[in-house]
Order: sequence, then structure tokens, then C-alpha cells
Amino acid sequence: MTYYEAGGIICYPRLCSFQDIEEQTMFSSSAWAPETAPQRVEDVLKRIANDPLTDAVFIKPLPERARTQAKAAASKTGPLSGALISIKALFDLKGEVSTAGSPLLINNPPASEDAPCIANLDAAGGVFVGISNEPQLSYSGLGQNPSFGTPKNALDPARVPGGSSSGAAVSVALGLCDIAIGSDTGGSIRLPAAFNGIVGFKPTQASVSRKGGVALSQTLDSFGPLAKSVSDCELAWQIMAGRDVIPCEAALANLQVASNYGFDDLQPIVRDGFEALLSALREAKVPVREKDLSCMDIYANIERWQISAVEGRALFEEQFQSQKELFDPKVYARFARADNLSAVDYRRTVNLREELVEAFSQELGDGFVILPTSPALAPDLSVLDDPDEFNTANMRASRNTAFGNIADACGLALPFKFNGEVLSLMVLGPKGQDAKLLACGKALEPILAGL
Repeated sequence: MTYYEAGGIICYPRLCSFQDIEEQTMFSSSAWAPETAPQRVEDVLKRIANDPLTDAVFIKPLPERARTQAKAAASKTGPLSGALISIKALFDLKGEVSTAGSPLLINNPPASEDAPCIANLDAAGGVFVGISNEPQLSYSGLGQNPSFGTPKNALDPARVPGGSSSGAAVSVALGLCDIAIGSDTGGSIRLPAAFNGIVGFKPTQASVSRKGGVALSQTLDSFGPLAKSVSDCELAWQIMAGRDVIPCEAALANLQVASNYGFDDLQPIVRDGFEALLSALREAKVPVREKDLSCMDIYANIERWQISAVEGRALFEEQFQSQKELFDPKVYARFARADNLSAVDYRRTVNLREELVEAFSQELGDGFVILPTSPALAPDLSVLDDPDEFNTANMRASRNTAFGNIADACGLALPFKFNGEVLSLMVLGPKGQDAKLLACGKALEPILAGL
């Protein structure tokens, strides 16, 4: 196995309707307490065992660890004491196999210790309820996993859940945990957050250690949280990163709409919802300017798929050559694209990426870009049946989010409602501006809630 070396509201055991879930999900902040953790754990475990809505959300529940942590929470004074947390399947958990959602890895030895960012959550009093599902090797934006099942979208079971942190997002949206820990290579935190109506935070890559995580792309992967509020994401990120836990005050920043990025081929409901959001910002006297991003001239020459295809293929080359039958065919086909690239092609792409990271930081300065998280609502499950439809839907869904990974941006996905649909606003900032971005997200939340 390859590892990085670089540094709620609970629905009790009844069948909740998807309307119930939507009402729980939007704009609510999790509330946890050490004294309620043991009973909440039992309620969640019972629901996982009996409620069909939770099918395939977890690759493995963690009843023994959750009960032990919940019991210990009463004697801890950590900021997460009693908070229920789900952990994406790519992270090392002591005594568990880090499968990354793939049968290719299920026979690997269990991890000898928690990944550092996960150990930080444990030390802060977190209660780990389960290992959340994901597409094989984190290589899909739609959330499909033919080996462990595909989680149901928490807002509409006829739609895909989004990926690759699919189980993570659904576990929060269904109220099975307060915070979920995921990874983001091309939008894999922000996209499922958008499709399930919650908050997703992709931090600057270097802010959270990636040691103890199964890699897809060393160049693009970031680790971060999903929750029902910006405050909960901020808390989880600070703890994962080993930072001081100091909540920032809500504070708006300079916002920019880049007319040459993120607005082509928008689904009408997404387009109209974003226009309504801009109107709400203007009514709230929030200054928003519209201006082209000149760094998009660099981005236009970057074939973003090349980095993850080549780097992922390099990490799993032995399995690619000898265990094709264990691959999701869609994942195998995406890795196979690396055969059509030369070392020169790949290096040129990485060089352009480094140029873009610097150009984006210089151009934005202390400001942020706002745009729809995805150009469209979560596609229907039917797109998973045809490889061509899958590829088209996958590329479209992650089109806006992928820029954030190429530019090493920090990014927030924030939910809002428009004409009966749950939409998502993405806010992107230059690397290292995470705290300021979170402060801005806190200031935007009440405006979004008023739509």
C-alpha cells in the first residue's frame, strides 16, 4: 500500500423521509456533548443496522472504538469531546485496513497507528462511528463503488451522491455524524457536499499532513472536513492541522465573480440560483466585482486529468498490470489514459500547474472568487450505467471544483436553497488564506440562509 510521507441531528430508528433529511441538513450546526455521546453512538449504530437509507454509507461501522471513545469523552475536555465523526476509507485507523474503497487493498495488513490528522481528532475527544465509503481509490466525482455499493444521495435517492468523499458527505447529511473527514483531489470534498446540501472545506494542501493516507495524486490531494456549518469545519480543520483552536470572527472579504471561469454550460436552475444569490449579496451591501481572471490563460493550457492519471497509475502500477479484474472498469480506464502520455507531457503539465498556483495567488491577493460549486445538480443514477455518459457527467460535475486543486486554492462549498432545490456556492481563495476564507464563509452563511 502507498502512504503519504509528507507532512447532529440524529434520526432515531425510523425511516426518515428525504424531506426530513433536507430540513435537518440545511444551515444547521451540530451540537454535541460528552454526556450524550454514549446514547448517540447506540442510536447511530442501530440506525446503520436497520435503516435502508444508510446502506453503503459505511464500508465498516466501528462499534467498539466508538463506544470506547464515547465513554472516555466524559473525562476529556477536548473541543471535540462527544462529537461523532466518520473517517473516509483511505485514512489509517489503528487495527483497520485502509482499503480506499478498493478490493485491491483489502488483504493488506491493518494500520499500526492512526494517521496523524486522525490521531489529532482522537486526542481532541472525537468519537469515530465508522469508515465511510468512497469510489475505488478515490478516483471518481460521482460516488459509484461497484465493490462496496454506492451510498444514496441524502437529498434525492434517484441522484448520485457525489465523490469521492461520498460516504463522508452522506453520513453528515443523514445525521449519522457531526463531522466527516474526507479528501479532495478534484473536488472530492466540495462536490459531494454540494450534492448533499452540507458544507465542505478543502484546505490548502500543505496545511494538513497527508501521512497515513492512501494517495491518488501527491500533487493534488488535500485532506479536510465536511459538516453542517462552517464553524464545525473550521474546528475540525484546526485540530487536523495541529493548530490552536481559536474560532475566527465572521468577516466578509473582497469577492469576485470571474466571468471567464465557471459559468459555461450552467444548468438553468444553477444559473438562476446564482443570479438570485448575487442579488441577495447586493441587497446585503456586500461588494462583489465582476472581472476576468487573467490566470485562466494558464489554466486553459493545463490538461488537468493528466496529473491524477499519471500519478495514480504510478502508485498502483503493479495492481494495474496484474489485477485488472479487481478494478472498477471505469477507474481502470482512467488510469489507462496514462499510456497515451509521455514524460515530457506530464512534466509540462506539472510546470504549468506550479505557474498557475503563483499567478492565482498574486492575482487574488486578499480576495476570493465565488461561483457555483458544480455547473449542474447531481446527475441521475442512470449516468452510472453507460461509460460515455459517466465520463461526460463526471467531467462536468467536477469542472469548477478541479481548478481549486490545480491552483492549490483553499475552497468552501456552502449550501443554499432556490426554487425548491438545494444549490451550492463555492468560495475559492489563494493558498494559505484558509482562516480568512472560513471567516468569510461564516459571514456568508446567514445571507445564504435567507434565500
